[in-house]
Amino acid sequence: MALGTDMAPDRDGGGRVAREEYRETEKERADRRWTELLQEVRVAQMGIQILLGFLLSVAFTERFTDIGTVDRNIYVVTVVLGSAATGTLIAPVALHRFVTGHRMKPQTVEWASRLTVTGLILLLCTVTCALLLILRVVLDNGMAWWIVGALFMWFVGAWFLLPAWARRVGPRQEEQRGRA
Repeated sequence: MALGTDMAPDRDGGGRVAREEYRETEKERADRRWTELLQEVRVAQMGIQILLGFLLSVAFTERFTDIGTVDRNIYVVTVVLGSAATGTLIAPVALHRFVTGHRMKPQTVEWASRLTVTGLILLLCTVTCALLLILRVVLDNGMAWWIVGALFMWFVGAWFLLPAWARRVGPRQEEQRGRA
């Protein structure tokens, strides 16, 4: 990977500091993006696998038979979503394994990236439903819905809206620094 530097104004405008820019081939870029994606997927996989393992064990507890129909339905939806999230977050590994050696790395990275975003959406839904189920058991029904709604909005903001905002604002800030 070729590494070049150019000079750019520092943040407080006093002097000039070196800024590194990467120049990489399409293959190098695909390899880097694949490595980054795998690291991200490992974090999400760990979380959903622990949550799914916990959810699967709940059905075998004595107290499970005491929950009502609504909570039982929430539980079923949560387990199905957790299973779908687990499968979707493992899919990039399977995809890579089956297309390795077919000179498809850039396309594989794109498909795996889409699967990962889908898996994160399913993880969001799983966590939300699991929280709803637990909080309905612990608190009164109305309070559970408010807390879960607030946490859902927090996750949407942190996982999706903040990155979308950063993608939109980041290039503009870089342009403004370049003009200064």
